Amino acid sequence: MTIERYLRLIAGALILVSLALGRWASPYWYLFTAFVGLNLLQSAFTDWCPMMTFLRRLGVSEVAEMKNA
Repeated sequence: MTIERYLRLIAGALILVSLALGRWASPYWYLFTAFVGLNLLQSAFTDWCPMMTFLRRLGVSEVAEMKNA
């Protein structure tokens, strides 16, 4: 998987978890949902977000590897 796919996976999971926590634990978790959404919005314009830097340091590939068919 590439950085972009990991980024979408992580963002989607964080949004779902924070929505559930906002419903059952505390409404303040909705602020975290908003933070993730705003971060995704700004990354659409700047092509950068903090999670991408973290994933690069973990060694996640930037481009998809070509598979021989």
